[in-house]
Amino acid sequence: MPPKGGRANFASLVGAVGDNSPVDRKRTPTKTTATSKTTIEPLEGQLLADVPLDQLIANPRNPRDELGDLSDLATIADRQLQPGTVVSRTAWLKLWPEDEDDLGAAQYIVVNGNRRLAAAQKYGRPGLDVVLRDSIAVDKGEILWAATSENIDRRDFDVLEEAKAVELMVSEFGSADAAAKKLGRSKGWVSQRRALLKLAPELQAALRAGDLAVRQARSLARVPLEEQVAAWEAAQNPDPEPAQEEAAEPDAPQPKEPASKLEPVDKVAQALKRLGADPDVLAAAVRKHFTDDERRKLIDALELR
Repeated sequence: MPPKGGRANFASLVGAVGDNSPVDRKRTPTKTTATSKTTIEPLEGQLLADVPLDQLIANPRNPRDELGDLSDLATIADRQLQPGTVVSRTAWLKLWPEDEDDLGAAQYIVVNGNRRLAAAQKYGRPGLDVVLRDSIAVDKGEILWAATSENIDRRDFDVLEEAKAVELMVSEFGSADAAAKKLGRSKGWVSQRRALLKLAPELQAALRAGDLAVRQARSLARVPLEEQVAAWEAAQNPDPEPAQEEAAEPDAPQPKEPASKLEPVDKVAQALKRLGADPDVLAAAVRKHFTDDERRKLIDALELR
């Protein structure tokens, strides 16, 4: 059972065994009788032990572009604690008949457990324990949800891959509201993820590389496409100081405002919080609008605090 108030991860719903129970005990896989040669079809929810890897294929509709570092799964060579979830070839082709050539000779498509499958291939495990779940192959949306729900909270799930998966779900379920409800997320979260797909290719690359923060990326996505890169560069490189000739004439002393007209520190802090002021953005604003002397005074004041 998922935690109260939390979202269920699809992998926890396979109805087989959990991380605390080994699944390497021998179970009867799909058989062919010696007399009739008739294949005994596995049942819905059945655990199929040690299915040869050549009978399994990774989900060709996986929203992930990359499976990430597999070193954390190296122990799968000796022991598999959690089975994968598969859909039969027959059930899959009812939804995507155009995938037949891509499936090759595989009999099962791995919907949850693609990293486990890749790790088994990499570290030399000959077979994988899986649970048959043709019940999720009722439509394309359910398959997509099953694959997305496994990955969406992973730290190594690229934010743009996540955005693409959300966009596919909106398309399959017909609306952002329906996709949000299926994912157990807010409509705002879905909207924010979809916005990232409106970024210029250069900014998408920067986002993936970690050079562009997600918060700033969402703001840039609201800028016209042809202006996004320039807007990002401007935020990184604020305008230089005014030309010396403009500052040659000393400023006339400005009368100090009465203390009663000064805005209280708490109000300034609240305003910054409402604006969601990022330290980098705030620093850029200070460099742009404060003189050298004012910046030194600000640094001194900060150090005194």
